[in-house]
Amino acid sequence: MTASHLTARTLFRCLLVTSALLPLTGCALALVGGAAAGTAVIATDRRTAGEQVDDQTIELRVSNDLGSAFGDNSRIAGMAYEGRLLLVGDVPTDADRQKAESLARAIPKVKSVDNYIRVGDLTPLSVRTNDTWITAKVKTELAATKDVPFRTIKVTTERGVVYLMGKVTADEAERAGIVASSVTGVNKVVKLFQIVARETILINSGTPAPVTDSSSKGTAAPSAPAPAAAPSGGAQTMPVH
Repeated sequence: MTASHLTARTLFRCLLVTSALLPLTGCALALVGGAAAGTAVIATDRRTAGEQVDDQTIELRVSNDLGSAFGDNSRIAGMAYEGRLLLVGDVPTDADRQKAESLARAIPKVKSVDNYIRVGDLTPLSVRTNDTWITAKVKTELAATKDVPFRTIKVTTERGVVYLMGKVTADEAERAGIVASSVTGVNKVVKLFQIVARETILINSGTPAPVTDSSSKGTAAPSAPAPAAAPSGGAQTMPVH
């Protein structure tokens, strides 16, 4: 590999880290989408524009409503995907943890809550800073991995535990989990994916589904069912490599 190729690859990875750390602008999205994925199935967010706005609104309500409901000795953050809300952070008591979940369930458009709030002292700033870096690194690696729909996967990290949300196929979920678990500093990966059939994604993206030859002796493997929504269920964890 020539020096120019190495320089280009290094620049590409630096740009990916920057786009993961900062809110992605239209230019950054076009750059990353064009570089890492060549099809609409991979490059686009699989939520509708309305669903994306609803999820952003839910996350803002978590920050505002739950932030004002608890004192300085609590820290609660939320990440939403199609109305499924993940809660992480720290609260002093289990009663506070349950209160936070109740308040979150009352937010409009919230369909289910995965409550991973920790009971204990506030996580040190140094740990939270490291979590931010891990999240950025995971996003970068997902974007650089073939056949991983990184634009529709949401990532957050809490005390070295990486949480993944999104609408993906079973194979995509497996690949994304392996990539995340391979990042230095990750203690565990929790997959909160909505599993869908690839045919559904192709139809929704406007891409024609492949034609199946009815004369073929083989049969298509059944698609993995979508996990049932549950307050704290439906999660898959995997070991770190």
